[in-house]
Amino acid sequence: MVLPHLADAHTLALWITGSGIDAEDVVQDACLKAYLAIGDTAVVSPRDWLLTLVRSSAYAWLCENRPAAVIPVDDLEQDEFEQIATRDQDIDTPETALIAKVGVESVSAAILALPAPFREMVVLRDIQGLAYYEIAHVTGVSIGTVMSRLARGRSRVLRAIRRNKREYLRRAFCHMRVPEDPQQDEDTSAN
Repeated sequence: MVLPHLADAHTLALWITGSGIDAEDVVQDACLKAYLAIGDTAVVSPRDWLLTLVRSSAYAWLCENRPAAVIPVDDLEQDEFEQIATRDQDIDTPETALIAKVGVESVSAAILALPAPFREMVVLRDIQGLAYYEIAHVTGVSIGTVMSRLARGRSRVLRAIRRNKREYLRRAFCHMRVPEDPQQDEDTSAN
């Protein structure tokens, strides 16, 4: 029941904790909880159930080992409330065009920099492909909250990517030398 979903469990734990070793500890703890509850719990969707246990274990682990990493959603910037657009993979938006141009490392760094509530939504939807209702079930929040946090998380990722891209271009152009004017060279050599 749990085995087919271990890769997804590890991916979620890795994105929440930011460390492979810590993710392994979290998944191990979640699997132990699953093993102990397997006879007493009616499981409709094993994947959702396991991801719920992983999420719970990850936040418990963070609170215990890295309390500064857990940020309440209310403390996040208020200017990030935006309307969520409908998701259509066939439409080429400026965001999808930008992401296509940026390296995987830059996107990963931007996702890792997200506060945990936004990061888990982006990971569960855009990396693991869960539907909104599945994310709501895994995280224990409403679908509206899922949509809001996902929109805010995506917005932060896009801003970070744009900022990194501008900085990269700025550095690239700062090192370029402007070619000297050949007309000016002729004028100085004639003297």
